[in-house]
Amino acid sequence: MTVNAPPLAELNVVALRILCREIGPVNTARFLTQFTSGFGNYTEERDALFGEMTVGEIAAQIKRKRESGQG
Repeated sequence: MTVNAPPLAELNVVALRILCREIGPVNTARFLTQFTSGFGNYTEERDALFGEMTVGEIAAQIKRKRESGQG
C-alpha cells in the first residue's frame, strides 16, 4: 500500500486552518507556543533593558508612558 503524503508546507496550512476553525485563532496560537523553544538570552536582554532599576521604577516608567499616550 502506498500513501501519497502532501508536502509539509501544505500539511501545515491545512492543519492551521482546521485548528483556527475548531478552536479559534487565539487558542491556535496558544497551542502552537507549546512547541517553540524561543530564542535569545532573556537574562542578558533584561539586564540591557532594565539594568539596576527596581520594580517600582519600572512601574513608574510604564505609568508615565501610558499617561503620555506612548503605551
